[in-house]
Amino acid sequence: MKKRIVIKIGSNVLTREDGKLDVTRMSALVDQVAWLRKHDFEVILVSSGAVACGRRELTIDHALDSVEQRQLFSAVGQVKLVGLYYDLFREFGIHVGQVLTMKENFEPGEQYRNQQACMTVMLENGVLPIVNENDTVSVTELMFTDNDELSGLIALMMEADTLILLSNIDGIFTTRPDDPNAELIREVAPGRDLSEYIQPEKSAFGRGGMHSKYTTASKAQQAGIRVIIANGERDDILIDLIERKAQTPHTEFQPCI
Repeated sequence: MKKRIVIKIGSNVLTREDGKLDVTRMSALVDQVAWLRKHDFEVILVSSGAVACGRRELTIDHALDSVEQRQLFSAVGQVKLVGLYYDLFREFGIHVGQVLTMKENFEPGEQYRNQQACMTVMLENGVLPIVNENDTVSVTELMFTDNDELSGLIALMMEADTLILLSNIDGIFTTRPDDPNAELIREVAPGRDLSEYIQPEKSAFGRGGMHSKYTTASKAQQAGIRVIIANGERDDILIDLIERKAQTPHTEFQPCI
């Protein structure tokens, strides 16, 4: 029986320091996802990066408020982002499908069931779902906190075995990661409280930060899903995590049984 993995790739993994899309890293991650599928894993990809893509595509000579910017840049950027995924996965003969969703789709009811059925039939027919929030119509009070929250809800909806949250940090540390005395917390047993170690800062290009990852991981853990927080900038990180190489830095939340 195939194991199902939800992989969330954050904006800081997919963008360079200048904010432009890092196509080389994106290509490397696609290679790894193709490896996972070849080894009988079902993969659902939750990908950030649309707003960053759109911001670099357009030059705006007049002021836009934050909602207008998000709507405009995501509408333009989502096309570019999914187009790149399409081209990269096509090299492996993998078909991809776009799923744009909103928070209200996760309320119990018909929309929830339709979304679940859509991704189920995609997986059953070998199509890789690429999920992102529909930023063009979402407004502030109805938005996900970030794609960490979205990926957790997808993992619960699709009954995933594992949720992998890729950022530009190796995991949760006992203090700031740049502190020479910081220690990486490698395993988190159910019920363990790590709130004293969580920094409130958000990421440079995304809406989230380690707090949202910890919140998402704790909820998924309680639902019996294994959760891994790891650094998507490391070479072959997904393969190393799946092969459980001991030297691979990461924080793993052990699922409740």
